[in-house]
Amino acid sequence: MKITHLECWQHEMKLSEPFTIAYETIDRCVNVFLRIETNTGITGMGCAAPDLPVTGETAATVLTAFKECIEPVLKGRDPFTYKRLNHELKKSLAKHPAAHAMADMALYDIMARKAGVPVYKLLGGYRDSIPTSITIGILPLEETLEKTRQFLAQGFRCIKIKGGKNLEEDVEKILKIRETTGPALGIRFDANQGYTVAEAIAFIDKTRSANIELLEQPTAKHDNELLKQVTQNVHVLVMADESLMTLFDVFHLTRHDCTDMINIKLMKTGGIAEALHINSVAKAAGVDVMVGCMDESALGIAAALHFALARPNIRYADLDGHLDLTGDPFAAMVVLRDGVLYPKEGAGLGDI
Repeated sequence: MKITHLECWQHEMKLSEPFTIAYETIDRCVNVFLRIETNTGITGMGCAAPDLPVTGETAATVLTAFKECIEPVLKGRDPFTYKRLNHELKKSLAKHPAAHAMADMALYDIMARKAGVPVYKLLGGYRDSIPTSITIGILPLEETLEKTRQFLAQGFRCIKIKGGKNLEEDVEKILKIRETTGPALGIRFDANQGYTVAEAIAFIDKTRSANIELLEQPTAKHDNELLKQVTQNVHVLVMADESLMTLFDVFHLTRHDCTDMINIKLMKTGGIAEALHINSVAKAAGVDVMVGCMDESALGIAAALHFALARPNIRYADLDGHLDLTGDPFAAMVVLRDGVLYPKEGAGLGDI
């Protein structure tokens, strides 16, 4: 099998409503799509969701990476030599993880289609579905409560609340949500680096009665010692997100007991192949794993879902980045029922 043609293009998608976190508000996103054709007639698809504050990329840099690296490396090559191909790509794409993820997932898509199985089965096939949380951005209290009620009615059993800008408002929201919904709803909180160590500890202390599941990235990503201080001084699981980009990061975070959990996002790690290595380090360290996402097409969500379904120690999923997008050409690539995600039927990443 040989790769004969590659095509790459960008696609803008609006959000159904603006979404605010601790450091930005967005109302649209731009993804970049990749199609890889082979001499057997099998085609693989990939998606990049560049995010300048997180991955250091834009759609323009992804397109440049495609022209200068991805296409020259992959054209004429056998996709089943993906280890070699990823090794060569990584030399030029170390600072372009979303672009690398786009190419990596397309290679896995091709291999699984050739094998006639879904990607998650090619990777090991531990489970065939996983519950996902759904995220509520920073909103006034009453709007937050109304969205919570709507999501409960839709079948979701876990929500993630964004915060980190105002400690007292964050505390009030969490307590009111628990008061409104009762004990059954899972509540996760993501400060997106917005807190100091003292604020993070105070937040957990003041919301103790709400029994939240986890606290995500409370402190600045550039200083893991801050994250460690929070981890060692609260009773709730603390999860690293923005602090985790590479295999070295997970080694450092786990070796020095900086975190209880890690959030693996394919767009940060450079794709499935590297995510598998990161997950193995977390497993060896006894650290729980969540698979998360950016604002990305259901094509990118599908790749993350297949990865999450393939490993037993991936206990959590936060794969909702496609749900608020309008004009997603791959919207049907994953199936959501009552807060549970299922892969689309068919080989590879699913029937397109």
